[in-house]
Amino acid sequence: MNLKEYINQSYYHSYAYSYPHKMAYRNFKKTLSLQEVWSEEKKRDVFLYLHLPFCEMRCGFCNLFTIANPKGNLQNEFLNALTRQVEAVKEELGNLHFANFAFGGGTPSYLSAEELQSVLSTLNSSLGLKTEVVNSAIEVSPKTITADKIQLLKEKGFVRVSMGVQSFIEEEVKAMGRPQKVEEVRRAIRDLKEAQFPLLNLDLIYGAENQTTESWQYTLDQMIEISPEEVFLYPLYIRPLTGLGLKERAWDDFRMKLYLQARDFLMSNGYEQITMRQFKKKNAPSFAHPGYLPQENAMLGLGVGARSYTKSLHYSSDYAVGRSSIKHIIENYNNTSKEEFKKVNYGIQLDLEEEKRRYFIKSFCEGTGLPIASYQAYFNSSVLEDFKLEIEEMHQLQLIDISTSYIQLNLKGRTLEDVIGPWLYSHSIKESIAQFDLV
Repeated sequence: MNLKEYINQSYYHSYAYSYPHKMAYRNFKKTLSLQEVWSEEKKRDVFLYLHLPFCEMRCGFCNLFTIANPKGNLQNEFLNALTRQVEAVKEELGNLHFANFAFGGGTPSYLSAEELQSVLSTLNSSLGLKTEVVNSAIEVSPKTITADKIQLLKEKGFVRVSMGVQSFIEEEVKAMGRPQKVEEVRRAIRDLKEAQFPLLNLDLIYGAENQTTESWQYTLDQMIEISPEEVFLYPLYIRPLTGLGLKERAWDDFRMKLYLQARDFLMSNGYEQITMRQFKKKNAPSFAHPGYLPQENAMLGLGVGARSYTKSLHYSSDYAVGRSSIKHIIENYNNTSKEEFKKVNYGIQLDLEEEKRRYFIKSFCEGTGLPIASYQAYFNSSVLEDFKLEIEEMHQLQLIDISTSYIQLNLKGRTLEDVIGPWLYSHSIKESIAQFDLV
């Protein structure tokens, strides 16, 4: 299917934040060791990601790897297993140098301040992570972010705190399956603003049932009054095996109308567009690490549900969406020994063509644009030849700008990222995703 047909089919295919999607992962025929996987990888300027698979509630729109309110000893056992995994990584990989650290989930602020302190201390003592030096980010929720946790994050030097607001109208967030009080949201925002983190990011979701252009504008007005350094706009997706997945509604044009309304409003109020979703205040500080390029540098994932990747191999724990399946995977993780954490048996091996395709897709969806000379140096190959047909098609539809040094999505192209990204998936990856047993 050509890109024009893909666009006509839907404006919202899926969010291509990484490639390949974990639904393309499978069990390896041969178990690999961490040493094997990382043997040829640079261990400098690595992205460290820690995934906490717990939240205080499971939102109706969520298909993240998480469960709400874990029962019994599940949480404590997870933290113990995480310590074993960190020790295994240290023994296998030795010294690593991190450019960025992100603590996501789930909701990391679900942990107590003492538990957060313990986790960060483990990363520091075993892996040498210094959050006050490395660009460190964390996700929190209005219900679970408290004064003592904010103080800890401030002391630890976190530069970016991200929180999901979704809407400032309670009826709308309730319709999304996220019952939260606006007063609770405002309290959390007030406390975070007072702490003066360099980058406060707030997320909004558009396309909810009963949402109107007027109610959406009210939420946008409230956001401008708060004036966070970053705003992310997420379209509401109907997710398989989630509460909202039981409803059917054709609302592509409605979502796009709300998106354009928000995009233009934010850009007229001092924000610049980085990607389809990300908007950043023009005067906000930048913490980009000079040695880190998301298309080229490795990522080490810790915690069940996290993905890791080197240049040619991506791996993770098993993947699922349904609560019972996720709980089973977490229990398996919790029972994993330190020696077993040194092994890799689930993921995907990328051949050269898939490595190039990943570089191509991430360059657009990360907002960096594609540096032509960097691609040439990395692959000893011309991107203009490797993706000649794709580039021609995007250019004909006026979705990209091409200079002597960069290929970038333009304003129209960024609006259609959720079409362009999935359209660029290889045929084999699309087939693997389609065949994945989603439980």
